[in-house]
Amino acid sequence: MNTYEFQGMIPVVDPSAYVHPTAVLIGDVIIGPHCYVGANAVLRGDFGRLMLNAGSNLQDTCVMHGFPNCDTLVDVDGHVGHGAVLHGCRVGRNAMIGMNAVIMDNAVIGEDSIVAALAFVKADMQVPPRSLVAGVPGKVIRELTQQEIDWKSKGTAVYQDLALLSRDTLRPVQPLQAPEPGRGRLSAMADFEPLFRLKRESEQQQG
Repeated sequence: MNTYEFQGMIPVVDPSAYVHPTAVLIGDVIIGPHCYVGANAVLRGDFGRLMLNAGSNLQDTCVMHGFPNCDTLVDVDGHVGHGAVLHGCRVGRNAMIGMNAVIMDNAVIGEDSIVAALAFVKADMQVPPRSLVAGVPGKVIRELTQQEIDWKSKGTAVYQDLALLSRDTLRPVQPLQAPEPGRGRLSAMADFEPLFRLKRESEQQQG
């Protein structure tokens, strides 16, 4: 991984966490146990402290930063989708930030909440627990169902498993020039489905 000391502050990564080699960690960054940090994520702790608590993930091309003397936190089992930007905010326990969403300074995403992809959560917004937030600017749309919260928790568990698999099996190689005969498919996490498909199946069963 690309880690940089800044003004004497060195990033901290728990031995059980996985940080992709292309991710960049600068200064006051603390990665807790069983976390996953994806490719090309940037955690720039040159102003305020950046923290990923146990079991959380920060996926590919995400950015974390904040103003001086402000902490940016992803709490236990937090889940941050591809390309999201977190700036001086707090993502609560078991909350999920959708792909390419932006969470601004002093915003708090409540426990078990989901922020939809491409949403913009303005500074100081306080999102209640178990809420769905969507739009630009982001607004609380409704309370989440238990099915949605359970699906989110399962997805986070998939990333916790991925941290272990990546640590144990990911390695740089030269690409093949053609697929090998009988090329198989990845079997890990094969039972995790998109939420829309689960909802459709539930509706069909009820109908």
